[in-house]
Amino acid sequence: MRAPEFWTTPPDRPAWQARALQPLGALYARATRKRVADGAPVDPGVPVICAGNLNAGGTGKTPTVIWLVEALRKMHHTPHVISRGYGGSETGPLQVDPRKHGPDRVGDEPLLLASFAEVWVSRDRAAGARAAVAAGATVLVLDDGFQDPGLAKDLSLVVVDAAQGFGNGRCIPAGPLREPVAEGLSRASAVLSIGDAEAQEQFAEIWGDTIPCPHVTAELQPLQTGMDWDGLKVVAFAGIGQPRKFFDTLRGLGADLVATHPLDDHQPLAAALLTRMEAQAFAMGAQLVCTEKDAARLPHSWRSRVITLPVRLNVHGAEALTQMIAEAAPLAPKVQVRK
Repeated sequence: MRAPEFWTTPPDRPAWQARALQPLGALYARATRKRVADGAPVDPGVPVICAGNLNAGGTGKTPTVIWLVEALRKMHHTPHVISRGYGGSETGPLQVDPRKHGPDRVGDEPLLLASFAEVWVSRDRAAGARAAVAAGATVLVLDDGFQDPGLAKDLSLVVVDAAQGFGNGRCIPAGPLREPVAEGLSRASAVLSIGDAEAQEQFAEIWGDTIPCPHVTAELQPLQTGMDWDGLKVVAFAGIGQPRKFFDTLRGLGADLVATHPLDDHQPLAAALLTRMEAQAFAMGAQLVCTEKDAARLPHSWRSRVITLPVRLNVHGAEALTQMIAEAAPLAPKVQVRK
């Protein structure tokens, strides 16, 4: 499902659809408010860091989780990731094993994250947390779950796409939000906006005055793999929140995008679809290219036939965010590394 266009209109100039759906949006906001207020958060006994959002859909949480995991490892932590496993059938708690589990069971994001840390899929995040702690986690990274009151959180990052911001500022279905901006940010430890300089400037202009907590900026950058993209003919496909950004990244590397296929977020990669795109690439003398998250959904027989472009999060002024993490997740004495 693609987000409707009226979700992206400026907050001060809402489309007529947003105005008409505002009563339903208010009901959605009320339901979220009640769920959060009525929760009884469980303390799992280790620090919990949440990478969540206010917007429905992709905002950059997965690369943020990867960055958090790597930062925590540098602090000598043993981080485990807790995910609901969107798109998968497992209810868990289940520790993800890429050798045994496919995206139909655990979802594509947990499979990707399992390359960086131990990952648990659990619809009940508190149960997943208990399983992870029993397996040796010294800190938990919650992939999404900002509005889930099941776990006590020590640090909550609200991740937002700087170019999109908080959309038209209204709640589903009148806009893209799970809860009103002011209410959500009142529980946030920090806002992490992801985008280039132009997008960051736009975000700050529209939303800067509404942010009551520290604001950290970051940008997604291609990982240097030695691949020469300059002039390479590419048929690119992406089933992520913002496919256009992936295509723009390829163009920025010098690739010649002869065709692009923006897919729905988490869209299954059926053999028929892949075969059509491969035939198109062959006819145009091009190479099929996708994101890391899409690669996690590829059938095994296709993984050698599609090039993957990985991206990583570059946090501007990372020291400030690292300090916040260190304060929220101090290394317990029993696992401190001896000098």
